[in-house]
Amino acid sequence: MTDQNTAIHIALPDLIRLQADARALRLPGARQVKTRQAGLQRSPQRGRGMAFAEVRLYQPGDDIRSIDWRVTARRQSPHTKLYEEERERPILLICDLSPTLYFGSQGAYKQVRCAQLAGILAWLGLWAGDQVGGIVFSGQEILVRRPARRKKSVLQLLDALARFQHDPASGPVQPGTTQSHGLDIALQEARRVAHTGTRIFVLSDFLDVTGETSGLLGALNRHNRVSVLRIVDPLEQALPDSGRFAVAGPDGPVWFNGSDRRFQQAFADKVADHEQHIDHCFRTAGVLDQVISTRDDPAQSLRMILGPRGRIG
Repeated sequence: MTDQNTAIHIALPDLIRLQADARALRLPGARQVKTRQAGLQRSPQRGRGMAFAEVRLYQPGDDIRSIDWRVTARRQSPHTKLYEEERERPILLICDLSPTLYFGSQGAYKQVRCAQLAGILAWLGLWAGDQVGGIVFSGQEILVRRPARRKKSVLQLLDALARFQHDPASGPVQPGTTQSHGLDIALQEARRVAHTGTRIFVLSDFLDVTGETSGLLGALNRHNRVSVLRIVDPLEQALPDSGRFAVAGPDGPVWFNGSDRRFQQAFADKVADHEQHIDHCFRTAGVLDQVISTRDDPAQSLRMILGPRGRIG
């Protein structure tokens, strides 16, 4: 899915073309089965299914399959369950394009994977009839797009995903120019934007986790369904066993020797500490996280997360 030209920076036209990947996620499948519900008229409203609304006295013409036998026995008169269609719910994509995501050793840069994952989710939500919005933030700026059920809104979100990535033509990321704790600021904005019941995806490498992050995630999760998509690069998890390597940094390349066992152990300890910190953050917030590697195809990663029919449940 990612060629050499889009491995470091992905542009708006490429994000628009992700419609094909989103469409492929929805193709498998299962036949659409029509079922009979109480009532004879097809509802003009689009929904996800039937949700319980109330119980009332049985009226002539009610489907006997909808009789609530427990209430009927308790009240000694027939009562019927009434259902209503579940309306579409908003989807909010919180997308981290901070400087720490301008990195990648395999597949594509983390910022590219973040934009691709968000793009596919946005197209899936739009086609399901959902309202789609997002919060995109980088080291210098943040954009908040309230959920709406319009293709124009999705395109505006994709445009922000393209613009907020670091452009390799602008040179290396300079130290001291980043906004601190951008993730926490974005989560605070999400509390202001998200209505109860919003489906929220947080896409980040979570290298900017603070003591406030868990509480902000937990506050969002109390009234919404929050999923964390954690984007990692293989080199961040384990170093090569041997050889000298250079990693680009804000002050120039940083060299390390994979054969240096003390350096390897120090790096492994640091990774373990961070993993423990991240795990505690998510457990305290009550959210589940999915780890997505930069070397993995984003559409296939989402297939594993969303299931064979690409449903954002």
